[in-house]
This record gives sequence, structure tokens and C-alpha cells, in this order.
Amino acid sequence: MLKVRVIPTLLWKDFGLVKGVGFDSWRRVGSVLPAIKVYNSRDVDELIVVDITASHEKNAPDHESVADFAEECFVPLTVGGGITRLDEVLHLLHAGADKVSMNTSAYTDPSLIDQVAGKFGAQCVVASIDVKLDANGVYKCFSHAGSIDTGKDPVTWARELVDRGAGEILLTSIDRDGTMQGYDLALTEQVTRAVNVPVIASGGAGNYQHMIDIVTQAGASAVAAASIFHFTEQTPAGAKQAMKAAGIAIRENFVSYP
Repeated sequence: MLKVRVIPTLLWKDFGLVKGVGFDSWRRVGSVLPAIKVYNSRDVDELIVVDITASHEKNAPDHESVADFAEECFVPLTVGGGITRLDEVLHLLHAGADKVSMNTSAYTDPSLIDQVAGKFGAQCVVASIDVKLDANGVYKCFSHAGSIDTGKDPVTWARELVDRGAGEILLTSIDRDGTMQGYDLALTEQVTRAVNVPVIASGGAGNYQHMIDIVTQAGASAVAAASIFHFTEQTPAGAKQAMKAAGIAIRENFVSYP
């Protein structure tokens, strides 16, 4: 059984760190580099950094900024936002990223998942799926930072992404994002049952019990979170301690850096 990971998510916009609710009402909560330095000493397992405006504004990934982030990051780093070509992935990996997260580009050019997995391996590919309930209560996948309804069903889409070579799924509930009311258990369980790769649950964590529930009840292999760490006194180390106390196998501490 894989050990469960705790992964803070850093959303990056115009050189600042931001957080919103439901992929909207973004407010600045700091800067990326200082946050990475803090998390280095907070017992995190990995970090995810996503440029949330890159795809919408058709900007290429900012390799220079990623190189700055990677220089200060002592845990595995996943980078997303604006990736549309294989050579951009190569540049991000050379800049220090360990994995790349792709969302919008997977809808516009699904073969890019095949290309990246074929060139760099499935372990490099984190397929990001942002999901929202439509007016009829049906789960639908959204692209361009949650602004465009693709019409795709998340379970079917997750299966296709894995078939194309994705090594992990980053599954985010747009409805739960930033609410701190808990992950979407039903959505996560549907996807975890459908694929044979790790699923990172995202969107809604407000306390440690939410993290325990998404693992024990919905089968998530990792928990991604932002608001809980930005706006409360709860910490990644505290989350791991709570999950361990609940009988969940977690990754033991990384070496902390000053």
C-alpha cells in the first residue's frame, strides 16, 4: 500500500501567491518563494505550484521563475500552467521541476499526455482534472482554470488520461475549492475506483478529519490543500500526525532545512 502524501498547493498569479473560492475571488496571500522556504521545514511530502493564468492568457511556462522556485525547494516539485508542447516540459524539468501538471492542454491536444509520458515516463505526468457540478447535478470537467465546461465526464476522462500514460491524477472539486467544508467524497471515490494510479484529492480541506475521510472513505492516495495551511493554525505536520493516529500509513519526515 502506498503511503499517503500531504501536498500543499501554491497558486501563482502575476508573481504572487493567491487563493480564492470556487476558482474565483482571488486574493493575494503572499509570495511563492517565501512560502516554499516555509514549507521546506513543515514536513511536507511534495509541493504543487500552478500558474493559474498561463493557459487563459496563452502564456508559456515561466522557466526562469520555476528555476528560482526549484532552487529553494527540497521536496519533489510539480509545476503546472501553460504547458502546450513537449519542449516546454523539457525546459521545466531542466529548470528543476520533478513532475508537470497538465489540464487545459490535455483537452486541446490529448496526444501531449502520450508524448510526455513516452519521453519522460508516467511518473512525470500529473493529469489535472477540475470538476464542477452542472445545473442538473452532473459532474463535468472544466478547463482554463475552471472557466470552460468541456462537457466531459471526470471518470471517463480520468480513464483516458491514464490510458495515455498519466502516472497520477490531481482531482479538484471546483465547488469545494477554498470553502474548507471538506473534500468531495463521492467524486473522489468514483475516480479512485476507475483508475489504477494514485489520485491526489484537492479542494475543500478545512481540518485534519477531512483528510482522514478522503483517504479512508474515498481511497485518495494523497491530499492536496491550500486554504487550511494559509488561513488556519493547522499544519502539514499536524495533518500527518492526525492521519497516522487514524491508522493511515504516511511518509515519515523529510529532513528539515533552515
